Amino acid sequence: MLWYADRVSRMSGAHDPVHLENGQRVYFTSENVRARAYAPPPTTLTEFFPSCRNDTFARTLLYSEVPTYFTWNTSTRKFQRREQGRAVQGHLNLYSTGALGRLYTVHPNNAECFYLRLLLINVRGPTSFQELKTANGHVCATFREACQKLNILENDAHWDISLADASNTAQPQQIRTLFSIILTTCFPANPKDLREKNKDYMSEDILHRMRRINANPNIQFTSNIYSEALILIQDVCLTIANKSLTELGMIAPNKYSNHIFSIVIYNEKRPSMLMNYKHLFELSAEICIRRMNSI
Repeated sequence: MLWYADRVSRMSGAHDPVHLENGQRVYFTSENVRARAYAPPPTTLTEFFPSCRNDTFARTLLYSEVPTYFTWNTSTRKFQRREQGRAVQGHLNLYSTGALGRLYTVHPNNAECFYLRLLLINVRGPTSFQELKTANGHVCATFREACQKLNILENDAHWDISLADASNTAQPQQIRTLFSIILTTCFPANPKDLREKNKDYMSEDILHRMRRINANPNIQFTSNIYSEALILIQDVCLTIANKSLTELGMIAPNKYSNHIFSIVIYNEKRPSMLMNYKHLFELSAEICIRRMNSI
């Protein structure tokens, strides 16, 4: 029992915050509100970056490994090398303990913070938030894009197969709803590519309607048709999760292309979409679980 308590003590470690740049939690009082607004106090994450810039050994560490070799000075709010513990071979005045760094969990709904956490788990020695966004020498627009370029995310093969399976029996409206559910609840790695591969399936009813309205069976898929499908997908995503397509890693639909046609389709389809959400969610969940279990 004493051995267990000692082992837990040596392996203990605080939870390390994960937050976006200038997104740390700050506590205000009437006395410090102005000072805190202009200069928020540093966190272990914001101080991890200068540690990596100024300490060659820190440059080799993941964020979660820092507490093994460094302690957090609550007065100066900076990391400093441990002065006790096991000597690290090959490094003068460097000691380690069994302390563990535990990163707070982040829900995928908080997308950019979620992908920032993935980068912190995988990228050693970053010197800034911008460096975490850098992949293969290119500064990415988002942490999600950096994760994709660094191949940190899983591929979307199982979602692609699920949509292809659904296309054999489901109507385009149902495929759009399934795609919307995948977007809002399953967080695919590359939703733009997933949509690109399946956009014909999700737009066939709009194509047929255009052919009928124009009395022209030779009309083919166009960017306007695809945009109409995106508008309908975004409506479903807003209903399910109150999120636009851009918040889910997709491109925004062009709502001004063929807008009157969009209204006709939307008004005609919306009642049946709302009635079938529960059934379609259960169906999509079953398909996704079956597909994942088969991998």
